[in-house]
Amino acid sequence: MEASVEKKVPVLRAENLHFTYNGEKKALNGVNLDIYEGERIAVLGSNGAGKSTFFLNMNGVLKPEKGEIFYREEKITKKNLNHLRKNVGIVFQDADNQIIASTVMAEVSFGPMNLKLPREEVVRRVDKALEYMNISDFKERPPHYLSGGEKKRVSIADIIAMESEIIIFDEPTAALDPQNAAMLEEVLDKMGREGRTLLISTHDVDFAYRWAQRVIVFCDGKIIADDTPLNVFRQDEILKKANLKHPMMFDIYDILKEKHMVPDGEVYPKNISEFREMLSSFK
Repeated sequence: MEASVEKKVPVLRAENLHFTYNGEKKALNGVNLDIYEGERIAVLGSNGAGKSTFFLNMNGVLKPEKGEIFYREEKITKKNLNHLRKNVGIVFQDADNQIIASTVMAEVSFGPMNLKLPREEVVRRVDKALEYMNISDFKERPPHYLSGGEKKRVSIADIIAMESEIIIFDEPTAALDPQNAAMLEEVLDKMGREGRTLLISTHDVDFAYRWAQRVIVFCDGKIIADDTPLNVFRQDEILKKANLKHPMMFDIYDILKEKHMVPDGEVYPKNISEFREMLSSFK
């Protein structure tokens, strides 16, 4: 008798999502997506492709006009909408749109307090989130006087304190300088290693290529590609349709391969370290 294979169940699922702004612009047009626990997903597409609208539907800020959302196989309705919002946190592109309190501690405390948790639990979560984002020293500082990178740390600490199972980042590196963008990528790497489920929209194809396990491409409110980074960036027709380009490491490898300067294989390096290692092993 053959052993049965256990079917993997998505932690978050969208079925035939439709959303229209003001009855005119179709922002989502039949989106279907399964998201599994521990995935690192990069969401790509040009401005207006539907990425942000999709995120806001998936964490309950917006309500789809048609279609269903399931969290751990439970259909989301008006009655259990707060359950979705608690477990799917979103870090907005502009930290100033998320930060509302007068001090960093009050800001990070806001979400857990709204969950009506005991004071000791709120303090535990806040201290843990501040330490995780390395901003414990900012506790009493007004967040609006912090730098852009520091504000981004606070906005991420907000979601960590909620202990959301899934964290969505809407273009998190926008307006960040290279140093703070590198800091953010370190945080995302750390979260990924811890097995957190992460969705990140970005215009940075180099970041998406080296960081993500899975790439989803939006165009005109639909998903037009959903695969590994390597397979997605090989599809020139998809890239052209979505106004995307190849990652730099991808193009460099192809050029060197044409000149027989690197191994003629399928192992594309994702970053400088992998590229250097590949060159050192090629005689």
